[in-house]
Amino acid sequence: MPDRLKAIFLVCAGVTLFSVLDTTAKYLGTRLGVPVAQIVWMRFATQIFWITVLMSPAKMPALMKTKNLKLQLTRSALMAMTTLLNFVAVKYLRLDQTLSITFLTPLVVAALAVPLLGEHVGWHRAAAIAVGFIGILIVVRPGVTSIQPAFAWAFGSMISYSLLLIVTRKLSAFDPPMVTLNYGSVVGVVASLPFIFADWIWFPSAEIWILLLLLGALGGGGHFLMIQAYRFAPASAVTPFIYVELISMITLSYVIFGDEPDRWSFIGSMVIVASGLYLIHRERIAHREALMAMEPTDPAEERR
Repeated sequence: MPDRLKAIFLVCAGVTLFSVLDTTAKYLGTRLGVPVAQIVWMRFATQIFWITVLMSPAKMPALMKTKNLKLQLTRSALMAMTTLLNFVAVKYLRLDQTLSITFLTPLVVAALAVPLLGEHVGWHRAAAIAVGFIGILIVVRPGVTSIQPAFAWAFGSMISYSLLLIVTRKLSAFDPPMVTLNYGSVVGVVASLPFIFADWIWFPSAEIWILLLLLGALGGGGHFLMIQAYRFAPASAVTPFIYVELISMITLSYVIFGDEPDRWSFIGSMVIVASGLYLIHRERIAHREALMAMEPTDPAEERR
């Protein structure tokens, strides 16, 4: 299988695991009565368990060695915040609604890259960002329908995730992906630990504990597949396929919870997806132009 096809397959598999993760978290919270804090803590604790199984205990100390502790702790705190806010949001919103807001992430990253990374935003990128926010207004429809307070949690999760991606981009120059993945798990466990004691429940059902154990495998597995995908192909080639998650999320939401996406959520999602794809297209063009500008010029051509 060519590397690019391999990468596309890995991205599609990764985002599908993220859909199953959110569906499982929602099922645990709404159908089985598991407290959100317990779900969050188990998501990170079981991820450490699965990383240890894959890497072997002897290799775990090496995954705590970082060249930039401050950035690792910042990213890990953002990861914990993203997970907590997302799990609260999915408990009260339909999965397609939370995913629509999540799809704003590439646009918000592009906007935040100006003050945080010093990148330039041309009118093409600015237009894509504006259209994306129009799409989210279609989904939420403020003033037309009553706005669920849980939308604030979803927006908070999306902003945290956008900042996380920017920090991750900086961290890639210092540490390998598995170190970053492990730090996120360890800090997540420590940060969420104080909140689990008040609501922790020892459930007699084996089903609940099996699902809780799966959280880390789904989250860690999704991140691992995404990391591997970007080893086989450039980001511009595989990033558009993250939108496959919309299909898996809508399907799971309907099958498990009987939620049918309403017309406005679907239209808004399509607007956000279209703006995101256009943004990716412009990034690809800009990257190609930058490479062409770096190529040495033929002296004979210069004389013409």
